[in-house]
Amino acid sequence: MTKNKNNKQNKKNTNLDFDEPLKLENHKRPITRRDFLGQGLIAGAAAVIAPSLFGLMGSKAMAAVTEADCGIITGTGGKVPFICVDLSGGANIAGSNVLVGGPAGQMDFLSNDGYKKLGLPSSMLPSLAGQIATLDEGGLGLAFHADSALLRGIRDIAMQATLNNVNGSIMCARSSNDTSDNPHNPMYGIYKAGADGDVVSLIGSRSSDSGGRSVAPASMIDLSVRPTKIASGNDARGLIDTGKLAKLLPDGDDAVNVMKTIQRISEKKLGKIQTSAEINKIIECRYLESAVAATGDPNRTDIDADAILQSVFTNRGFDIGDFQKTASVSKLVINGVAGAGTIQFGGYDYHNSTRTTGEERDRRAGQQIGAALEYARLINKKLMIYVFSDGSVASDGTVDETEKGIWKGDNSSTSASLMLVYDPNGMPQIVNNNSQIGYFKPEGSIETAASVISNNVDQLAEAVVLNYMALHDGDVGRFSQVLPNHGLGTTATDLDKLIAFQPIA
Repeated sequence: MTKNKNNKQNKKNTNLDFDEPLKLENHKRPITRRDFLGQGLIAGAAAVIAPSLFGLMGSKAMAAVTEADCGIITGTGGKVPFICVDLSGGANIAGSNVLVGGPAGQMDFLSNDGYKKLGLPSSMLPSLAGQIATLDEGGLGLAFHADSALLRGIRDIAMQATLNNVNGSIMCARSSNDTSDNPHNPMYGIYKAGADGDVVSLIGSRSSDSGGRSVAPASMIDLSVRPTKIASGNDARGLIDTGKLAKLLPDGDDAVNVMKTIQRISEKKLGKIQTSAEINKIIECRYLESAVAATGDPNRTDIDADAILQSVFTNRGFDIGDFQKTASVSKLVINGVAGAGTIQFGGYDYHNSTRTTGEERDRRAGQQIGAALEYARLINKKLMIYVFSDGSVASDGTVDETEKGIWKGDNSSTSASLMLVYDPNGMPQIVNNNSQIGYFKPEGSIETAASVISNNVDQLAEAVVLNYMALHDGDVGRFSQVLPNHGLGTTATDLDKLIAFQPIA
């Protein structure tokens, strides 16, 4: 584990009025938003309002940039909300949680030694009666082991009415152990596929380019929509903040009109700066986005004001930090305020020669997943959840008080990722028997030659984007336009091998 060290230096200048913009003689003319902010030339709405509130409303403040020009939409634009769950450290997903098998799928059982490596002793083999969770016994469409801690956590929160409408697919794919360098996170690709929010495009519980610990594939990254950090209720509420305008102008429309007028006046001033039209447009659109964001129900980003959300999380024994992250990201994404979000949880490097720690961590992860699914059901929204971890763990067959195999060390050959989809209209249907994509060898290791994703994390992330697009009728035909440099194959047949879901939208 590495520790971040922040060295802060205090700089003092007794001759500087800290409320004034910086006018630097030997610097180039500011041309980017960062330049403007750095020199104090963009200080917020108050600096623009100061001369005369009524003067701002004059007829000469004419707008040339519209919501359409800026690509501003309301809601998700008809796309399915998408959440990543990033389990940092190398969690077990395959075998002891979600069943894995050979080339014929989940029920193509591995050898006894293969399951032992995946933490299942001979008394818990999937081939034995009662060892697979069925739908009428708290399972869901995708086959889990009956004693899965991950499923147990999901069931702690999600009602059976929710699980009845959940299906999924396990993706057998190798990734490096306990490292942030795996390009697991597909959120930029999800955005490129059309997922967008009416306030912000992407959010994440960690301040990083991916919003989580694992990075995003370099080919997908678009830093103009870098995830906004949302790790608490305060972060969520802060997405929409009109400052004192809301108090000065209690009528919400008045506040929005003032903000739009600020954008128009700023646009006219920017026109006098000799810089590129694209830079001007970016800055103008940022003002307009703020104005549009101020419309609607002010409680739509407030997790404390959402009685339905609170009912999901109240008195469930959640860690307060986990609660804040999951509740905030779930509310914003599922309600269309954000297009997609990542929730990152640490502590999944749990190979400490016990099974107890891993069971507790897996159950907690399941509770977060179950909470997001339950909230989606209660507000009648669709949802896709993608669960991944950097590498995985393996057992030598020794059991502890849990009667399961203890985790003895990292093992990238037992890695897997998980896709879950909820549809309030009924259980999503699996195509091509792809509840399992790729497969394991009988001895309990991934067959790295099984598919293009089996030994390539970039292509694993691309396949997640493909499956997201497959949820939307007709979208798969655009896949090569969304990710033109993808490595999943050149024919429809190549893509079909990696698609698990029929359309739900």
